[in-house]
Amino acid sequence: MIEMLQFDFMQRALVAAVLVGITAPAVGVYLVQRRQALMGDGIGHVALTGVGLGFLFQTSPVWMAVLVCVLGAVVMELVRSRGNQRGDIALAMLFYGGMACGKLLVSVSAQAGSGNLESYLWGSILTVGPGDLATIAVLAAVVVAVTFGLRRQLFAICQDEEFARVTGIPVRVLNLLLAVMAAVTVTVAMRVVGLLLVSALMVVPVAAAQQVTRSFRATQAAAVGLGITVAVLGVAGSYQADVPSGPAIVLLAIAAFALLGAVAGPLARRRHRAAPDSGPEVCDVVLPAQSAGREAGRTAEAPDREGASTGRNGRRESEPSAGRGLAQ
Repeated sequence: MIEMLQFDFMQRALVAAVLVGITAPAVGVYLVQRRQALMGDGIGHVALTGVGLGFLFQTSPVWMAVLVCVLGAVVMELVRSRGNQRGDIALAMLFYGGMACGKLLVSVSAQAGSGNLESYLWGSILTVGPGDLATIAVLAAVVVAVTFGLRRQLFAICQDEEFARVTGIPVRVLNLLLAVMAAVTVTVAMRVVGLLLVSALMVVPVAAAQQVTRSFRATQAAAVGLGITVAVLGVAGSYQADVPSGPAIVLLAIAAFALLGAVAGPLARRRHRAAPDSGPEVCDVVLPAQSAGREAGRTAEAPDREGASTGRNGRRESEPSAGRGLAQ
């Protein structure tokens, strides 16, 4: 472990892994909460067009991918919000069209080559340069600031959009902001785990953490901690075994999910025996009271702990405890 830290490229790789380990689960917890776990996969398809444009115009593929991903994510959110019956067809064309266009652009660019494209499809963390690391750090800082700074508002729209709208929360703006943050996260993680695997790092740590935690705040913290752990161990293990880092990170995350799943049942039974009459915990995310929904806000000032959410009529509705997921 100490030996590999002597190399500059490994130092950059580990820093990039930590940043991705933070950002991917931080956004993924909201996507899982609103049952959009595969959104990152779709954005990854669109990001390939940005990579192709970067190769074609000989500019930074990362920044071009950010621009294309943001546009694609906005289109995806607008299609979802309209609830059009043909929306799934439109999204499918967007996803596959983005991948096909990216491959075509890469093939006609001066930097054409399967090696260039492979590094973005499956990740190539050992080739992260100082400029790439600076870009990843800036984008990661933006994602962390939004996902943690607006946690109460984002939780509210993921839990119940109609109730959030009644309390005066700008639902449309926050939905678009969450989609943009997912797009930025995809571009942050594509050099580490690749566009084809980025969705796994956004979803699997969250799903694993949900099995042993009982609150939204704890789930987010545990998912981020797990994301950092598997990212760092995956990079270190891939260096020692001389295997690609992206698949190694994802397989470690899946192994962690299986391990926590094995202990989730006994842990839940132990908690039940320790406090059989305590009932479920309540939500630890306090929804912001807004002037437009002051009357509803007074009756729904809670939830202040995860496990109970406020229904649309202002009454508290109990949520299931750990192991059954926060999105149920």
